[in-house]
Amino acid sequence: MAEEEQPYQTFASLYDELFDGELYEDWAAFVKAQVSAGKVLDLGGGAGRLAVLLAKAGYQMDLLDLSAPMLELAQEHAAAADVDLRLLQADIREFSDWEEKYPAIVSFADTFNYLPEKEDFLAGLKQAYDHLEDGGTFLFDVITPKMVNEDYLDFCYNNDEDPDKIFMWTAFVEEGQNAVDHDLKFFLYQEDVDAFKLVREVHHEKTYEMAQYLEMLQSVGFESVLAKADFGQKDADDSDSRWFFICKKGAK
Repeated sequence: MAEEEQPYQTFASLYDELFDGELYEDWAAFVKAQVSAGKVLDLGGGAGRLAVLLAKAGYQMDLLDLSAPMLELAQEHAAAADVDLRLLQADIREFSDWEEKYPAIVSFADTFNYLPEKEDFLAGLKQAYDHLEDGGTFLFDVITPKMVNEDYLDFCYNNDEDPDKIFMWTAFVEEGQNAVDHDLKFFLYQEDVDAFKLVREVHHEKTYEMAQYLEMLQSVGFESVLAKADFGQKDADDSDSRWFFICKKGAK
């Protein structure tokens, strides 16, 4: 697979500080409602915020992420919370060398939306399926076409509450593609030169229609799939900005 520029390499700690911590509590509650405490693999788990919450709740957490800086932050958060995380640096599209299987695998915060093409998405789903035990559960979320084409249309957000760390986020929707580019900029004040340093990354996300998600999940082998919204509180429909999938691997 060709080398690609990966998000989060440049400003992992800045992104980690920015993210709304309450969302991790909601994701953790969703997991707890679907799978019992036991061994769980968190795909694209980033800085480990969710994995730490679940480890504190009694889950045995393994975390896979491609970004070394994110994994370093995950180790720091685990140490601060006095929990154990097993960390694996790998691409969610290809970690066949990791032979362990799990009763539950999770992946949130749009992780699968960052896969650039449909074949990449299918590769990630296949890896999740192959690393599940028979009868296991795969939980993940995605942003929806409504989120991309309506919520992100002409979207711009600025945060200057900290005058030494100014954040700007602009979204650029690709018309007719169910895709969006996020232009993320931090302006960091450097006292020694009395000037701001620009730290910038562009993140690309792609989503699909519900029928396509269901077709892809079925094609890799999932026999039972539930599509939900609001962290599992309602059935999914086209008005939702985020969908949650509860996928079961058949028992042999």
